[in-house]
Amino acid sequence: MGRGTEETALLATCHAKSVELLKRNLTPAGILAAAVSPRAAKRGYTAIFGRDAAVCAIGMALSDDTELERAASAGLRTLAAHQGANGQIPKFVDVERCEADFWYLGCIDSTLWWLIGIAFLDARGLPGGLRQRYAAQIKRAVAWLLAQEHQRFYLLQQNEASDWADIMPRSGFVLYTNALWYHVKQLYVLAHAAETRASFNGLFHPFSGELAEYRRARLLNDYVLKRARNRDLYLSFGVLQKHVEGVLHELTTI
Repeated sequence: MGRGTEETALLATCHAKSVELLKRNLTPAGILAAAVSPRAAKRGYTAIFGRDAAVCAIGMALSDDTELERAASAGLRTLAAHQGANGQIPKFVDVERCEADFWYLGCIDSTLWWLIGIAFLDARGLPGGLRQRYAAQIKRAVAWLLAQEHQRFYLLQQNEASDWADIMPRSGFVLYTNALWYHVKQLYVLAHAAETRASFNGLFHPFSGELAEYRRARLLNDYVLKRARNRDLYLSFGVLQKHVEGVLHELTTI
């Protein structure tokens, strides 16, 4: 069997197992973040998570499985029913308790992924008219995100550990979050998308554009430019911890 045939077979196996897993975790309220078990329940994973529900909805829409296609929007409906008064989509919804959790630091990517999921399913007619049905919720969700946007850079600002990497020290202008934000702006034709893109490139890919010469932004740009060729800059807490430990070791051996 040739390499191409082996890869095709492997992909088919992965697809079949993914469909099986989705069906196993499917409930009327949407896809659970983990299969039901005492351990999962203890950790709060037998719930509908915003990010997981939207990503799974996209996969279900592309699964070529009729049951999953019909159920793709269930999790998004559950999240919309528990949307905050300020427009924020919950980090997760505990269906058994009928309780939404918005995390501690203004969890931001659930709202982004919910908007992406709604637009994706609507474009594929699963079901049709989804954007129109949730127009009011969409408007509130966008308003909440705009309240987190810097009014000169048009990038989202976030607190530490308030996206999917919720144990990592990511804060301020985060690449992952703002990549989603730019995509949302394109999907919903939101204002200042070009400025968002320009600031994104200026900050995260400093050789493709210039970040505005604006107060402390100069320091951010200077820091990135000086260390852009050092891959450690893009690693997370583990590398930072090693650097700190190295400095402490040097100090204690002086």
